[in-house]
Amino acid sequence: MSEKKKIDFSNLAPDEKIKYEIAEELGLLDKVKADGWKSLSAKETGRIGGLMRKRNANSKK
Repeated sequence: MSEKKKIDFSNLAPDEKIKYEIAEELGLLDKVKADGWKSLSAKETGRIGGLMRKRNANSKK
């Protein structure tokens, strides 16, 4: 079995924090912790990227 990785949110860049927050909201954080970002499908990755872009655009208004 793979061991879940601990994520130190205090040392993450703002964009990385948003990425992890979105993954958690979509129910993908456990999968990312267990197997890394490479374990996500293209659809899952695209959804995260799209939501990141949307949040970044809203924060710049």
